Amino acid sequence: MSTLVTLGAGVVFGLALAAPPGPMNAVIAEESVLRGRVAGVRAGLGAATADAIFFVLAYVGVVAVVESFPLVQGLMVAVGGVLMLYFAVGAAQGARESFRPTEGEEPIVAEGKGFRKALVLALTNPYQVLFWLTIGVGLLRPGELDVLSRLPVVGADLAGTLVVATGSPALIVGFFLGVLLWVTGFPTGLVAAERRIEAFAPVVAVGSAVVLAGFGVYFLYDAATTLSALAV
Repeated sequence: MSTLVTLGAGVVFGLALAAPPGPMNAVIAEESVLRGRVAGVRAGLGAATADAIFFVLAYVGVVAVVESFPLVQGLMVAVGGVLMLYFAVGAAQGARESFRPTEGEEPIVAEGKGFRKALVLALTNPYQVLFWLTIGVGLLRPGELDVLSRLPVVGADLAGTLVVATGSPALIVGFFLGVLLWVTGFPTGLVAAERRIEAFAPVVAVGSAVVLAGFGVYFLYDAATTLSALAV
């Protein structure tokens, strides 16, 4: 398979992994509608930076070590859950900032810390860690990857449609290009929609808080289950 096709497959794979709803996109959406496109892109770059860190750790074999220590995994999940609940409270408080001011009022928009927030959240996000423990490590090893089978909902129907060789630098480069396309395009689309629909920003801000809170509760439950099983 040509390098260009492998590169394109990596882009598709990166987009497929970055696009589904989740805590990272909730943070990007919150920053975008409250503080603008640049703030949203910064948050996205924070999440992408975490992927780059995980990539390096996977390459040198450190990520695989975590798989051997269930206690460490459980504690990481617990920390991620607490952070998500903390950021959910911040998103709920920030929702009021998304309402457009009446004439003569100045908008109340606190300084964003989206890059740091997304980076810390991504580094403790169990889904992101799990990806690099499994599929991410597989990207580095010579073999094959059924790209479209990894897509949510329709993956089973598209299995076998696009199979590429793993262990290729072009696949890795394409993967990160796909992630970067999403973290720059998603905030741009959100800001464009917010300018046209007055109620869009409050809905997105509240929705982000709900998503973060939901994942936070789920991760804390998962961590409690894992740690209690280890204690038996």
